[in-house]
Amino acid sequence: MLVLPLLALALGFGLVYVWGVTIPIAYSDYVAVAILAGLDSVFGGIRAHMEKRFEQAIFASGFFTNAALAALLAYTGDRLGVNLYLAAVIALGIRIFSNLGAIRRSLLDRLLHRPEQAGSVFAQTPR
Repeated sequence: MLVLPLLALALGFGLVYVWGVTIPIAYSDYVAVAILAGLDSVFGGIRAHMEKRFEQAIFASGFFTNAALAALLAYTGDRLGVNLYLAAVIALGIRIFSNLGAIRRSLLDRLLHRPEQAGSVFAQTPR
């Protein structure tokens, strides 16, 4: 079911680049962290699919819940006069790069014909 994360990613790019949807500057911080949360969910879904543990309900609920929570965190911080969105940006950035690294390792393992490591990105090399 890799289709759902890829469809979410394509829809996001389509909204911006094809249909030209713009966001008012007042909401830019909220939308930015919501987009990062969505990207985190997409890359997490791709990683889960590659590790053969993807579940559609978990992906869908995480996608919307994480995006809403990140935007709410940014909004709350804005009301308090604190840049709380930076905490979400840092945490989500770390998770995105971690997932992307795991995806890259898995793809390289498959490309280099190492089937003993292709199933799990956390497989240990023999000593």
